[in-house]
Amino acid sequence: MPAIQVFEPALCCNTGVCGPDVDQALVDFTADLNHLKELGADVQRHNLANDPSAFASSDTVRAFLQVAGSGGLPLTLVDGMTVMTGAYPAREQLMRYAGLGAESPESTVPQGVTELGLTEKSGGSCGPSGCC
Repeated sequence: MPAIQVFEPALCCNTGVCGPDVDQALVDFTADLNHLKELGADVQRHNLANDPSAFASSDTVRAFLQVAGSGGLPLTLVDGMTVMTGAYPAREQLMRYAGLGAESPESTVPQGVTELGLTEKSGGSCGPSGCC
């Protein structure tokens, strides 16, 4: 199962759900992470204020912070690869990243990408006649 790591800006507490003005996005994100953990997903959450060593020990995160600064956080990595910056992933995205969604990561086509139709569903051939 892929390892998901979310690197957050400095928050007053681990969940970011504290103080008089609770951010609903952080409440939702905390619930989404707990849901994934209950499903057995490998998810880690790192807060810059509480876990700076996680930021320092990752070449990817250090390079990101040098370019974007802490204002570019949150940063989401899947198996060490950057998949999202500047916002928290939604539950559906987290499920897909963890390989738990209805579609596997391999079957998800990013927006703006054209599939050539060379899949098992098409018989694995280049065209209808079976040759290129």
